[in-house]
Amino acid sequence: MENKQEILRKINVVLEQIRPYLQADGGDISLVGLTDDMEVCVELEGACNGCPHKTQTIHAGVERTLKAYIPEIKGVVEVSK
Repeated sequence: MENKQEILRKINVVLEQIRPYLQADGGDISLVGLTDDMEVCVELEGACNGCPHKTQTIHAGVERTLKAYIPEIKGVVEVSK
């Protein structure tokens, strides 16, 4: 398995690809961290934070995309800083 820093770098690359779609709707996403269990912790910002579809955005959009590029990822969880 790759080291955690390399996986974090890949996560940031993928989030940069996702970000324009979220920003088009007035939102954004920030990487908070990566757990030892390979769960990506993110924070939705702006319009995405209060959106009733944010769970779908996290799982159908962000999680699916991250897992497609980084198979080691087990899931994505939303956290608040």
